[in-house]
Amino acid sequence: MSFVKSVKCRECGTEYPPVKIALCKKCFGPLDVVYDYDHIKISRASFKSRPPTIWRYSELLPISDKKNIVDLNTGFTPLVRCTNLGKSLGLRNLYVKNDSVNPTFSFKDRPAEVAVSKAIEFGDPAVACVSTGNLAAAVAAHAGKANLSCYVFTPSDIEPGKIAQIASYGAKIIPVRGTYDDANRLAYLASELYGWNIVNITSRPYYCEGSKTLAFEICEQLGWNGPDHVIIPVASGALLCAVSRGFLQLGKVGLTGDEKIRLYGAQAEGCAPIAEAFIRGTEKVLPVKCPKTIAKSIAIGDPGDGLYTLREVRRSGGVFGAVSDSEIVESIILLAKTEGIFTEPAGGVTIALAKRLVEEGRIGRDDVVVCCVTGNGLKTIDVVSSNTFTLSEIEPTLEALTSSFSQQVLAIG
Repeated sequence: MSFVKSVKCRECGTEYPPVKIALCKKCFGPLDVVYDYDHIKISRASFKSRPPTIWRYSELLPISDKKNIVDLNTGFTPLVRCTNLGKSLGLRNLYVKNDSVNPTFSFKDRPAEVAVSKAIEFGDPAVACVSTGNLAAAVAAHAGKANLSCYVFTPSDIEPGKIAQIASYGAKIIPVRGTYDDANRLAYLASELYGWNIVNITSRPYYCEGSKTLAFEICEQLGWNGPDHVIIPVASGALLCAVSRGFLQLGKVGLTGDEKIRLYGAQAEGCAPIAEAFIRGTEKVLPVKCPKTIAKSIAIGDPGDGLYTLREVRRSGGVFGAVSDSEIVESIILLAKTEGIFTEPAGGVTIALAKRLVEEGRIGRDDVVVCCVTGNGLKTIDVVSSNTFTLSEIEPTLEALTSSFSQQVLAIG
């Protein structure tokens, strides 16, 4: 049974039945799913026997019939207490929400699992998406499981490893010469021409609902308590908005109290339109025409939810920040060598911003801090392999080994 009442426009408040719809027909504003909270009867005890996936929160997800669910066991990823990294950054209660261990190795499995399930509910024969790589892999994998045709639009310069992963799931890849925003425009036209369900365009209100389960899990894994600070990598802004919505919904159904959770948006300096708007003190997000950063998965120059992300961060009392590519690489390596978690650049962005926030005194030593690691480092191996490490071959003898060790000691000294 679904508890969805309607979809509602964020701008003008117009409500629509929960049908396949992309934007408000009156003002073209974005739409959010509205639930019948009065009829949701749920308690903390009810989770003891539920599956360790996003579907443990089914009352707050927009699927009417469970037979339509495409389940790859997405979600309930580890919330890792990072004592070693915490010492390095000066934090006693630092956690990493490690979404790099989802089925296709990024948080995008969350919205993809809901979106493809909803496409089945709508009776769609094919799904599609526009993506910098992670969403494409997630949608392709779920489409393969569901025996649906899948088409993905990507910028032509995304990482080769991501292309190989997407292709392995059987999707038709459409590389677009240009930026994510160029691919996005073409995908929209294709949806009009071919009638495809482009999940992050055609049925975006439902697609976005999957991401908020990250907030549900964080609170449950902290004993149904909210953290003090959550640092989130930002591309379009949809993830941060969804996480904010998730925290609020837990309070509405009585699973958490009225905690004050500060949200922080992390971007890369080479594509930081929302962070720059925050610094200017405006709500006008100026597009970045040519993103230039190693953090390609969050390099969206014209973020669709930019304005709303700004509002959520300001409402929570958090801030936006942008970090350099060198800070990102340093943070990737620091997280890996202190906690054994290998992240792609989007995760490095959050660790780098956490370090800066501590240095600026915005985060206290005893505060509970969660950094969201949203993708696996094996997707972007070239970021750290090409310029960071050098290997010297030795002969297979103890003498050569001893000599090599001696040289390393001298180099360190």
